[in-house]
Amino acid sequence: MSSLTFILSVLLFQLLCTSHPCQRILTSAAAGGRWQLLQKSIGISAMHMQLLSNDRVVVFDRTDFGPSNLPLPKGKCRFDLNDTALKQDCTAHSIEYDVLSNKFRPLMVQTDVWCSSGAVTPNGDLVQTGGFNDGERKVRVFSPCSSCDWQESNNGLAARRWYSTNHILPDGRQIIVGGRKQFNYEFVPKNIAANTLDLPFLFETNDREVENNLYPFVFLNVDGNLFVFANNRAILLDYVKNKVVKRYPIIPGGDPRSYPSTGSAVLLPLKNLKASAIQAEVLVCGGAPKGSYSQATQGEFIGALKTCARIIITDPNPKWVIETMPLARVMGDMILLPNGNVLLINGAGSGSAGWEFGRNPVLNPVLYRPDNKIGTRFETHTPTKIPRMYHSTAALLRDGRVLVGGSNPHTYYNFTSVLFPTELSLEAFCPPYLEAKFNNLRPTIVGPNSMSGISYGKTLTLDMEIRGKVEEKLVWITMVAPAFNTHSFSMNQRLLVLGNDKITALGESRYNIEVRTPRSGNLAPAGFYLLFVVHQDIPSMGIWVKLQ
Repeated sequence: MSSLTFILSVLLFQLLCTSHPCQRILTSAAAGGRWQLLQKSIGISAMHMQLLSNDRVVVFDRTDFGPSNLPLPKGKCRFDLNDTALKQDCTAHSIEYDVLSNKFRPLMVQTDVWCSSGAVTPNGDLVQTGGFNDGERKVRVFSPCSSCDWQESNNGLAARRWYSTNHILPDGRQIIVGGRKQFNYEFVPKNIAANTLDLPFLFETNDREVENNLYPFVFLNVDGNLFVFANNRAILLDYVKNKVVKRYPIIPGGDPRSYPSTGSAVLLPLKNLKASAIQAEVLVCGGAPKGSYSQATQGEFIGALKTCARIIITDPNPKWVIETMPLARVMGDMILLPNGNVLLINGAGSGSAGWEFGRNPVLNPVLYRPDNKIGTRFETHTPTKIPRMYHSTAALLRDGRVLVGGSNPHTYYNFTSVLFPTELSLEAFCPPYLEAKFNNLRPTIVGPNSMSGISYGKTLTLDMEIRGKVEEKLVWITMVAPAFNTHSFSMNQRLLVLGNDKITALGESRYNIEVRTPRSGNLAPAGFYLLFVVHQDIPSMGIWVKLQ
């Protein structure tokens, strides 16, 4: 990041703190947060979403909906004889959204990216894999530059990947797990292992004629193995040796949490990173009771699950702990906020994922505070006015807002005579920590100007400004890996609490803070992260850092 860019970013955030439309004191004690309508229409419905290190969000839908509402520039057209909707299509099915300017530009995908997956590589490129029809074995790359567009390689995958999950590994490769009728995994790039490796667990968790194991929840554990959750249970996988090293119990009640009975999940913030043994916990929330998908196909819409299940995956004898949410939710998203809290957003109160199968939109986001005592962790926030049903998305932005888009439960774009019209808008949810009353507590990172490369296990020093009284024990630094979001799961989402080793007062509300960076790629794979200073639960604007 250049000095000028850094200074402009700081000035922009200071402006946001004083005049941002998010900042309005709410009179209701039962609700919090604020909604912004950013774009009434971006021309496409946001089925997939990824924030990149240039503060731009790549959004894409699918090519076989027919024409979108956004033309490609300069008479460009896509010619695809295999497309099931249009052989010649002169409309865009992907955009790049510029967060700082609130503008977007059309992008061009060549083949069908419907229900695909992806991750950002250590150099900052978005690598997206699979899809439908002629896109099912494609690998596509989007680089973060102002004029870049999608680049595509033929047959970059060993198997067709539709409804799969990607995760970045400590060596920089991506693992692609599962997908429809794919009980296996593979890697990209194929410089080490070219073929697929069988994963019988995915066959074991496949419910006949329903599946309930698509888009598995995959997290890199602190020991370098992968936690893989599908349906209602999980394993710990040594992906190098293709060996299951641990089996976790079934969630009490046995109800499915994976697509199409779609819940969501996060790896909770990793803390105490200097300890010899670091604890890792997973939280799974929402989903649909057994039989919901089949009943929805018959026009019967069963109420969604109202429970979350939490488990310490590093425990030698792990057990699920069940908690009750304020609102039942299926097809919801779970977003890690910079202060370590979890936001539950989007989704429906009954039915399941699938065409026309959701009912009773859940308009209220809910905050989950993982460090509170059970019974005090949930807090219901201000509702949106826009239902976000099947094919909705959400992503954390550098300024602490959560970008929200999508919702299209129809085979094609449909804007009339339906319960939930195709939604082309973009909104932002502003959590309560962005309210103006917290401006004196809010840190501002003022240096260094560039954090282009930080190393593992090193001391990191930031200069910051806090205008109000500083509680040194309540200041800490977090690192957040931006996620690839689709179908209620944020792939590669990860937050590390670096803590606070030392704070030094510099005078005139200026301080520097020292922390230790993560010690290995098992804790934080190399790549771009958002770094935040948090004071009394109020985060600064983030800065981009590259861990290498």
